[in-house]
Amino acid sequence: MTDYFELFGERRRPWLQPEVLQEKFLSLSRSVHPDRVHSLSQTERASAQERYVQLNAAHQCLRETRERLRHLLELELGAVPREVRQIPSDLMDLFVEIGKTLRESDAFLLENAGVQSPLLEVRRFEMSQHWTEKLLALQQKVTARREVLVEELKRLDAEWAGSAGQLRQLEETHHLFSYFDRWLGQIRERLVGLSL
Repeated sequence: MTDYFELFGERRRPWLQPEVLQEKFLSLSRSVHPDRVHSLSQTERASAQERYVQLNAAHQCLRETRERLRHLLELELGAVPREVRQIPSDLMDLFVEIGKTLRESDAFLLENAGVQSPLLEVRRFEMSQHWTEKLLALQQKVTARREVLVEELKRLDAEWAGSAGQLRQLEETHHLFSYFDRWLGQIRERLVGLSL
């Protein structure tokens, strides 16, 4: 497995500054970008293309918090982090609220998919506004919880030594990011559906 941290000249750690990562990507990829190597031999172009693809994959992984943590855990533990079977108890109320809101907004979208009557269109618009506001409020709540988790991750990073206890904590953090990112994606999906 390729160590993406090493590829970027970074030590293995939970937090990377997005701006610094972006600058490193641009700097590293500049010399192997397909637009810059077109005059080289076929072998050199193929090698540059392979390096560019690898740098791009590393950048995509390291810039996404959940993917970066997964990669770090896989490097440190030698295996993909285990799947969570049970939602943490402190997230249970939020989980229930999200599930209920998503089901109800899905039912509204399904019920109003074929509306063509002008009177029903007005009613549909009003209800769309209601569901949009409800989903935006929920999105804000999940985003706030995710931002708290980002701050906790930064604190963990400041003390990072890669100890067994820190790796367990990082694994739990990875799972929480998985929940929050999945929920935010599901909410965005419904918001797009309501905007059509």
